[in-house]
Amino acid sequence: MVATIDYLKTYYQGKKVLLTGHTGFKGSWLLKILSMLGADVMGFALAPESGANLYELIDGDKLCESVIADLRNREALHAAVSSFQPDYIFHLAAQSLVRLSYEIPSETFEVNAIGTANLLDAAKQLNKPCNLVLITTDKVYQNNEWTYPYRENDRLGGYDPYSASKACTELVIDSYRNSFFNLSGYANHKKALAVARAGNVIGGGDWSKDRLVPDIVKALSRQDAVIVRNPRSVRPWQHVLEPLAGYLLLGTQLAANPLKFSGAFNFGPHFTDSLPVIEMVKTAISKWGAGSFEVHEDPDQPHEAALLKLDISKALIELGWQPKFDAAQAVAYTIDWYKKWLVNPQSAATYTEKQIIDFLA
Repeated sequence: MVATIDYLKTYYQGKKVLLTGHTGFKGSWLLKILSMLGADVMGFALAPESGANLYELIDGDKLCESVIADLRNREALHAAVSSFQPDYIFHLAAQSLVRLSYEIPSETFEVNAIGTANLLDAAKQLNKPCNLVLITTDKVYQNNEWTYPYRENDRLGGYDPYSASKACTELVIDSYRNSFFNLSGYANHKKALAVARAGNVIGGGDWSKDRLVPDIVKALSRQDAVIVRNPRSVRPWQHVLEPLAGYLLLGTQLAANPLKFSGAFNFGPHFTDSLPVIEMVKTAISKWGAGSFEVHEDPDQPHEAALLKLDISKALIELGWQPKFDAAQAVAYTIDWYKKWLVNPQSAATYTEKQIIDFLA
């Protein structure tokens, strides 16, 4: 299977797709893709952040029926699912920032774990087939800081509240799959659940606090030095379109063969393509055409993993998915988007669509 626009249309065109987190960075990209595939989309998320945000740049309110509410609002979530009767659910909504999770730990657990339970409760009430792709993170693994890449059956864990909350989320999903959506009873409930664990995504339209690429772009656009906190930390960097194509492909296979694909899948770069932060910064500055950086390591800063790699063999073999870009290409695609936006912010929707078309060609 290859995630081209024509192939994906055969599954999503005219279908009802509930997308949580549609106002966020990844959610806005996925919303744009789904609209291009001809899907009927309902979004459920918090309001987009004030200031520059991709959702408003792509005119997201015209691409979906938008419900602005919190995942912890069980009644609103149940009402949305019940009224919309989705064929697919892509669950991206989350408190997704590691450093922020140290400031609001209990809220992070509530949004990520209990919010997912609320969604699965709502799906349980659907009296129709539905395919659910639930997005967690590469950080769900018990990270031993070794070079061995983590596989889907490795032990879950989490040092920081964000990582631990997502590991808890996986336990919630597994419990619901066993208790209410057991594959042995699929003929009766007709619900298929898959989990997608993606690496560190980059791409145009991300302005989140304490993320590497937004920090780089903000600094370079002001002609300031880029401040690097963790220069030696290694991450599985990938352009946002890589995992999104994987999620959509996984959704098609859930629909075609739910018993085989109801499980967890890693989406990341090839094993040899994980880079330290400092190399990512240098590559971004090179693609920008000018700039400098300064290393400011703070021994008292909150703990973040120093080394993390994913084994993507399962997605490669079973889904036929594979990364299209190496890290340098992902950075180039990203920086090009921001440079276009800086010259003409009104062109963001057009250029976002062009990158999607080129990527899914």
